[in-house]
Amino acid sequence: MIESDSNAVAGDYLERLAQETDVRSARRALLASDIDAQGLEALHGRLGGHEPPPDDPAAVSVGARLSLAYSARPLAPPEVLTTDAHGITRLRTAPPLARTPLAPEPWAANPFVRYAQRTRDWIGRGFRRRHKARQESPTPRWQKVGMWRRKVLLLLVVGQSLVAAEYMRSVLPYQGKQALEVAILALFVLLFCWVSAGFWTALMGFFQLLRGRDRYAIDARDVHEDAPIDDTARTALVVPICNEDVARVFAGVRATLESLRDSGQERHFDLFILSDTFDPDLAIAETHAWLSLCRELDAFDRVFYRRRQRRVKRKSGNIDDFCRRWGANYRYMVVMDADSVMSGACLTRLVRLMEAHPKAGIIQSAPRASGRLNLYARMQQFATRVYGPLFTAGLHFWQLGESHYWGHNAIIRLAPFMRHCMLAPLPGKGSLSGEILSHDFVEAALMRRAGWGVWIAYNLDGSYEEMPPNLLDELNRDRRWCHGNLMNFRLFLAKGIHPVHRAVFLTGVMSYISAPLWCLFLILSTALLAVHTLSTPQYFPEPGMMFPVWPQWNPTLAVGLFSATATLLFLPKVLSVILAISQGAKDFGGGARLFASMVLESLFSMLLAPVRMLFHTRFVLTALMGRAIQWRSPSRDNSDTPWSDAVRHHGMQTLIGAVWAAGVYYMEPTFLWWLAPIVGALMLSIPVSVFSSRVSLGRWCQHARLFRIPEETHPPRVLRRMVRHLKRMRRQQDAAPNFVQVVVDPVANALGCALATSRHGLSSALRRHRDEQVTDVASENPERIGASTRLRFLDDPVLLSMLHHRVWRSADAHPDWREFGTPRQVSWRVPG
Repeated sequence: MIESDSNAVAGDYLERLAQETDVRSARRALLASDIDAQGLEALHGRLGGHEPPPDDPAAVSVGARLSLAYSARPLAPPEVLTTDAHGITRLRTAPPLARTPLAPEPWAANPFVRYAQRTRDWIGRGFRRRHKARQESPTPRWQKVGMWRRKVLLLLVVGQSLVAAEYMRSVLPYQGKQALEVAILALFVLLFCWVSAGFWTALMGFFQLLRGRDRYAIDARDVHEDAPIDDTARTALVVPICNEDVARVFAGVRATLESLRDSGQERHFDLFILSDTFDPDLAIAETHAWLSLCRELDAFDRVFYRRRQRRVKRKSGNIDDFCRRWGANYRYMVVMDADSVMSGACLTRLVRLMEAHPKAGIIQSAPRASGRLNLYARMQQFATRVYGPLFTAGLHFWQLGESHYWGHNAIIRLAPFMRHCMLAPLPGKGSLSGEILSHDFVEAALMRRAGWGVWIAYNLDGSYEEMPPNLLDELNRDRRWCHGNLMNFRLFLAKGIHPVHRAVFLTGVMSYISAPLWCLFLILSTALLAVHTLSTPQYFPEPGMMFPVWPQWNPTLAVGLFSATATLLFLPKVLSVILAISQGAKDFGGGARLFASMVLESLFSMLLAPVRMLFHTRFVLTALMGRAIQWRSPSRDNSDTPWSDAVRHHGMQTLIGAVWAAGVYYMEPTFLWWLAPIVGALMLSIPVSVFSSRVSLGRWCQHARLFRIPEETHPPRVLRRMVRHLKRMRRQQDAAPNFVQVVVDPVANALGCALATSRHGLSSALRRHRDEQVTDVASENPERIGASTRLRFLDDPVLLSMLHHRVWRSADAHPDWREFGTPRQVSWRVPG
């Protein structure tokens, strides 16, 4: 019974808290009061309905605080807001566990060990058993067709490269007979093969899109959009996130869920937000955004949230954790990125495609980029939207069911994925060993190794993503991808990998190794110029020669070779524009603006190519030298690049370009014209990086209908919803409580305790350890508490409720706790 003055304050607080319209003033009254420890314990006991434990009195009142604060409408349904075995209120954020034991298979990349194992397998009639298995399951027709297609591609690339090599040999002064010329010729052949492969891929994609159908491919039009979905075909939408823009993530998630609801197939899908966030304020914002989403859509039984405390293997480990806990409940899984948005029609069609093709393990959609306003991002959106379909369709033509998986916006058959695609760390030491970073290519290779097809549904609409807003953010992403692809190449000789996926590992690493190869080619070409300019020609390079060898320069052949290479690079872009015009260019701003956008984007790409070359060269070298990288989430905002950042990142490139140009001009001024696109781009890298990041220039191009894409001319409904929700969720995120308010404010603390996931421990040693932690933190200035400590308290409901009680009752508590814990003028309570 409350008898003291402080107890009277507690009673007054209880009465005022019961009036929902005056919750904020009730909290302020408690903050301003001089209530003592006895009064606080009485308050918690009265709220909880029984005598509170002496070490954690605030825990018993968690449910009552939430019930009173949300008296008009309960915070969550009774089956979600539950009580644990210790009588403490818990808010269930995830479904009951359905554990499945999962274990990755160790890598066998040594070919000699594999050969010995294969020899042992053949002993004891193993060969006959395999031969019989092949006869019982004949090779599908598409596999044979794909094999012949790839043979044709190899013939085209090699033949074209040999012809180009012969032309290049004729261009060189000594026709490739000197060591320096041999090195240049070898690098040229490698780089030309890379260019040729891209050209033939885009050319075949052009004919594929022009024809409209490939009878051997999985086609989104093969299934009817109204075909029923089996009730047992449950699909989990998983969204792995880590320190992401909370408003952007949940705006995309909500737009996707509402689109699914419009499709009438929502019952077949559950959504999981899988968080690895270690920023405490973002973690708080995520839980409040999840609560808002579930309350507003009445989706507590469909939308779940889990934040891992043990963050291993990054994104792939997060997905592994989901599979281990709940994968057995679902037939399929759709992986989405933090910036992904997918329409309900796209998701349901992916499920129907899986149902129609029971041997498909992964079906990758072709996400379209949209939503950015920076000039740089708008040009990249335009490029991926106009040129991308040619390369995607061409890639699928050559690969068929042995295609790429890009890690997001794809549907996966969970049973084989859980059995065959768990990733073991790469053996050894150094930066190229340990946890696999770029998991998607490896998972596709393992799925195909297990006998399941990996397909690209390149003509499926309704799948969207966002591009990095500026050049520096894109390069930051490229550094992660470069490191991951270099690690993946260690699996080139791994046991059982299909030849196509070995080629995927090769092309993945070649997309970054080509930069240092190109850089070396340019350095050797400059060195060749220096040798012939600064030294006496060798007319008799070998002893005993009767006749001199005259150096020959063939500028006509050089111009022809340059023109042919440029044709291979730019013809796919021209074909893309032709295809877009033939299908209707109005959504791209009209034919004239479409062509102008292509020309401007091509010029801009030429400016950026040398800049990317030097950055990628540095990324490759630092990875090979053993330097680890920090795997950070990319920017999700339309951010401009400051001049200071541009100077810091591009200053050395500008200096290299200037020194290079001066040296070439000194040796041979006429050769500078050939090198001008390279050195000129490097010297302009700072202003190009800054001005291309400008949102104002992007908006000007938007008004001028340059770099326009159909998703901008006629935005799909799911994207319009995302933009609308994003504005409102940014306001909600700004009003969310911080860590200090979660500790001090009674209602915020109750929410935090209900959402925390650590188990209660009742041992005396653990209680003593918790009391020591609470004492240390309560006496510390809250601004000086580290992120790891804050996160530990957010994870542990006992620590959080003990700290709440301690900062109120203890005279040793730092005064800034109660000062900074005063609720904001704008209420942060969960809406709905």
